[in-house]
Amino acid sequence: MNFEEEISLLVKSRYPLVAVDTIDENYVMGQLRSAAAGLGFTLYPWSLTEGLRVGGNANSFYKTGDPAAMLRIAGDLVKESRNCLFALADFDRFLSDAAVARLFKDLLDRMNGTPATAVLIGGEVKLPPDIAPLAARIQGGYPDEREILAEINRAVAEFRRSAARLEVDMPPEALRRAVKTLNGLSIQQIRNVLNVCMLKDSRFDASDIEEMEKFKKQAFDREGILEYFGSEKPAGIAGFDNLKRWINDRKRSFFSDGPLPPPKGVLLLGVQGCGKSLAAKVTAGELGIPLYRLDLTRLYSKYIGETEENLRKALATVERLAPVCLWIDEIEKIFAASSSDVDGGVSKRVLGTMLTWMQERKDRSFIAATSNDINNLPPELLRKGRFDEIFFADLPDAAARAGILRIHLAKRGLDPAQFDLPALAAASEGFSGAEIEQAVISALYSASGAGENTSGRHVLEQLKLTRPLSVIKAEAVEFVRAWAKERAILPV
Repeated sequence: MNFEEEISLLVKSRYPLVAVDTIDENYVMGQLRSAAAGLGFTLYPWSLTEGLRVGGNANSFYKTGDPAAMLRIAGDLVKESRNCLFALADFDRFLSDAAVARLFKDLLDRMNGTPATAVLIGGEVKLPPDIAPLAARIQGGYPDEREILAEINRAVAEFRRSAARLEVDMPPEALRRAVKTLNGLSIQQIRNVLNVCMLKDSRFDASDIEEMEKFKKQAFDREGILEYFGSEKPAGIAGFDNLKRWINDRKRSFFSDGPLPPPKGVLLLGVQGCGKSLAAKVTAGELGIPLYRLDLTRLYSKYIGETEENLRKALATVERLAPVCLWIDEIEKIFAASSSDVDGGVSKRVLGTMLTWMQERKDRSFIAATSNDINNLPPELLRKGRFDEIFFADLPDAAARAGILRIHLAKRGLDPAQFDLPALAAASEGFSGAEIEQAVISALYSASGAGENTSGRHVLEQLKLTRPLSVIKAEAVEFVRAWAKERAILPV
């Protein structure tokens, strides 16, 4: 459901109070006008500066900028006609006043059991404990894909009316990708980025998607604990064939409403540096959905209750953005303290919230979680139902190592055909993908310092100088590999 459908359903369900968290008040007000018209209700917008008004009229009720006066008038309006929809902007800020809070509760009691509904609108509506249980809470101001497409068409038409020319070259596939990229932004944010895309060169084409992704990443970096990422193409990673095959088998079920349930996610365990994080990115690429990373550094807070609230907001955002891939890197760090009370039980509550959401969610969200330390993972996280499957990222074999070398040489402008890849792969036995990448980078520095072209000799020298983790931490690596042998699927 889009926002208008959701608010209409709540009004029909006779909720006396709805709290709408939004960063786009104008959009929500417009949707409320449309919902009120569809329901045959009278809309009464209110703000501190303009007072209580009727519909879109400029004239307001006399001296209703005062919250207490407005509530008395609202009570009279409910008596006269029960089909009232009150849209109160930033009203929650006045509920700390005892008289206003009492009048508001009286109004809710009067509306209870009637079609009348009060909608509180704000960036983050905060309600007193005795009022919060009465409210339904939703997010608004975020258009669905149909509305985003309409906004793109509107922006193109408006630009063409106001400018000398605008060249549009947006094939259907690129347009679908643009719509998905803009999903999760408010109407005003969408208008801002579209204006930038069109004004910079009087063109609107597939190259503008990069600008949209950049804008979206900056917006999410400012707004919360979810970080927007692009997705990797399947060719960007060597190996992981079983993982790609597993995802491909379930891709159709993820998007369809057929008898098969959509896949929920995978847990990627393994040796450090063996491509788990990159595999999470590739998973989003294989599914063709945007990737967001849960930023653990922003999740935890020193204030009581704020950590749980941060997680709740993040999960609500994921539901709004669906279909989406949620990447939880080093998931064991969230739950490391869940077996103790050293943090006042915060980790236990976070674990409970996360496990319940993973089990019960119905949206099209896919979790790609990674872990380096199986000892810190709670057993309830590993059971079937939380994740569909557990994959183990082992040290790459010779063929995978040759593929990794090929990718990183080409990535840095070197021709892999000029290198003896089988010999280099043999020399890098026991190396992780990250260690092979660093050897290639070090070879570039070494050759540059000597004033030479980078060759296989430079890479071989760096491989010989490197002691891989499988040697330095041999016991730990062998323990992880032995644990996964009977419990996980090798992704290669």
